Amino acid sequence: MKSKERIKKIFAKEKPDRLACFSGMGNVTVEGLKKYGYAFYEIHLDAEKMANAACTSYELYGFECAVVPFDVGVEAEILGAELNFYTHKGKEDILYPTIKKKAINDPEELTIPENIEERGRVQTILKALELCQKKVGDEVPVATYILGPYLVAGQIMELEKLLKMSFKEPDKINEMLESITDMLLELGGIFYDAGIDYLTVREMGATSDVLSPRMFRSLIQPHLKRIFSKLKEPNVLHICGDTNPIVELMWECGATAISVEQKNDVAKTREKLGNDAIIFGNVNPYETLVMGDEELIRSVVKKAIDGGVDSVWPGCDIWPAVPPENMKAFVRAVEEFGKLE
Repeated sequence: MKSKERIKKIFAKEKPDRLACFSGMGNVTVEGLKKYGYAFYEIHLDAEKMANAACTSYELYGFECAVVPFDVGVEAEILGAELNFYTHKGKEDILYPTIKKKAINDPEELTIPENIEERGRVQTILKALELCQKKVGDEVPVATYILGPYLVAGQIMELEKLLKMSFKEPDKINEMLESITDMLLELGGIFYDAGIDYLTVREMGATSDVLSPRMFRSLIQPHLKRIFSKLKEPNVLHICGDTNPIVELMWECGATAISVEQKNDVAKTREKLGNDAIIFGNVNPYETLVMGDEELIRSVVKKAIDGGVDSVWPGCDIWPAVPPENMKAFVRAVEEFGKLE
C-alpha cells in the first residue's frame, strides 16, 4: 500500500495495512539540505528549494509526507510583521526565521489586508506545494499548516501584553482573534484549493502549560471550533505541551484528528477520548530523534503505538540535525510495530 493511500485510509477511519510515520509540521533535515547543497535560509525563500527540501525526508528515509513551509512566520508576515531570515549566515547554520518587528502594539491596531494570497510568502508556498505534488505526490501526501489564532496574536504583538490582556481584557482579545480567524480561514481555503492532502492547525501557544482549561474553553476553543467547522477535511489540530487537561476540549473543536506531543500521556488521552478519536503522536523530536539511539527510538515508538495512537508523529518540527540513521530507525520502528492484522 502506498503511503498516500495508507494515510487517506487513516483519516477516513478505514483500516490500513499499518500505521503511518508522518507529520503535519516541518521535517527537513541537514542530510536533506546536503543532497542539494542548500543553506538553511534558502529553503524559506525559494519555492523550488523549499519543495526539493520538503521531499528529501521521504526520499532519504521513507518518512511518509512532504510538508511546507518549515517556519512559523507566514501569518505574521501577512499581517505586517518583519522577519529575519538570517541570509548572512553560512550553510552550516540552522537558524529559523524570527520576528524582528511586531506588526501591532495593541489589538485595536489590527487590520486584515486584502488579497492575502499576494502577501508575504504565500505564493512561494503555493508554488512549492505544486512542485511537491509533481515530485512525490503520487506516493505520499503533500501538506501544509496554518497557525492557530492565539499563536498568531502572540507573534504580531508582544506576548507578555497578550497574556495580560487575555486575563484583564478578554473581550478585546476575542475581537482580535475573530479577525485573525477570518484571515486563517481564507488562507486555509487557498491552500486546500492548491490541492493539499491535509492541513494542520498549530495552536502551540494555547497549551495548558500557559493557559488553564477554563481559559482555553472561553478564549481559544470558540475560534478553533469556527475554523474546523468551515475548513475542508482532512485536518489536524496540534497543541504543544501537556494537553491531557484539555484533550477533551481539543477533540470538541471538530478537527479530523488531533496531534499531541511527548508531554502528553497518550494512553490517558485514548482512555478519555475513546476509540472514535484519531490521535497522532507523540515522539520527542529532539530528545528521542536527535539525541537518542535506535534502542530508545524503538521503545518510544512502541510505547506510543501501545498507548493507542493512530499514527506516529513527532511532537513538533523535527530538528534538522537529526542523524540519518535515527530517521531511518524511526521509520523502521513504525513499520514494524505499526502492522495491523
